[in-house]
Amino acid sequence: MKQHQVILSIGSNQGNRLYHIENGINLIHKKVATVVKTSKLYETPSWGFQGEAFYNCAILVHTYKKAEEILRELLEIERESGRIRLESEGYQSRTLDIDIIAFDDQIIETQILQIPHPRMQERLFVLQPLKDIFPDYTHPKTKKTIRQLVQDCQDSGEFKVVSELKNPLENYRFTQFNHLVIEGNIGAGKTTLATKISEDFNAKLLLEGFADNPFLPMFYEDQTRYAFPLEMSFLADRYQQLSDDLTQLDLFKSFTVTDYYIFKSLIFSRVTLEEEEYRLYQKIFDIMYKEIPKPDLYIYMYQETEQLLQNIRKRGRSYEQEIPSDYLEKINQGYLDYLRQQKDLNVLILDVSDKDFVAHQEDYLWILEWIANAIN
Repeated sequence: MKQHQVILSIGSNQGNRLYHIENGINLIHKKVATVVKTSKLYETPSWGFQGEAFYNCAILVHTYKKAEEILRELLEIERESGRIRLESEGYQSRTLDIDIIAFDDQIIETQILQIPHPRMQERLFVLQPLKDIFPDYTHPKTKKTIRQLVQDCQDSGEFKVVSELKNPLENYRFTQFNHLVIEGNIGAGKTTLATKISEDFNAKLLLEGFADNPFLPMFYEDQTRYAFPLEMSFLADRYQQLSDDLTQLDLFKSFTVTDYYIFKSLIFSRVTLEEEEYRLYQKIFDIMYKEIPKPDLYIYMYQETEQLLQNIRKRGRSYEQEIPSDYLEKINQGYLDYLRQQKDLNVLILDVSDKDFVAHQEDYLWILEWIANAIN
């Protein structure tokens, strides 16, 4: 599930303008959505009324939330910052003003929300910061690029750069990674978290191609018959992908994040295979495992079995719906037992049973903090 890309314009012309801007960005990041890019901070004259000059910027955020939900949460942040919106206020001075400028490439027209912002093309204090963070932006209605919009803008007011603005993601220093692994039991949310981190931190993403394995649906119907070919198929696929992709540098990505690691094969096979099959399997695994480099950090997302079952039902894959709880418990115990034996692997076990990092930004930042502390 890909996140929405949302562009917000932020302004302030009352009190300590720099504080209101920086505090607004931090509140958005903590409560609403992940701030992934920040523009320069600009000073411009008040627009549409007589007042003090504004500080303005734009930010790009990632979120799974709908536009209407984001709007409600942004209005609450304005109120927290001392902004009081009046029904007939028109243009007035304000401590903090936050507008949704764009939401992916969608066109939204309701009584409370118009996206893209209907007056964005008239305002250089919106367009120039937008150009800073999204130089490839194209207006979904007019089809004009951001360069064309800036060039055509009739706003002739003074416009100067005040300073750079810090991106909140810089606090986590994930650029220290070369390879980050995120694993968990079936339904733990490992793929969603790996995808989200890759999008937020511009990392290379490697996902396990489990859906392409022809033995998987058959295994859930007859485990005894199809366990060995399933595990051998997974082992070959995982080894091939990791050995190929981890050695290929991507100069445009900061690091690599995967939602599996090679010894996942050993954990699942220990649960699914008979003793003789497992001994043969382990010999093959040991030969192949030596060629795969270890990650900088291995994260195991622990969830209680009942929560896993709820997640599995919710995502609705037909071949998973009959997975028994005792099978999930065996997989979980297999992971924990194996990880406790790893003395030369940097392991972080996170209990996310009461966390929802898709719906709650605070839960996502909680995870990021734990990852950051594990490498610092």
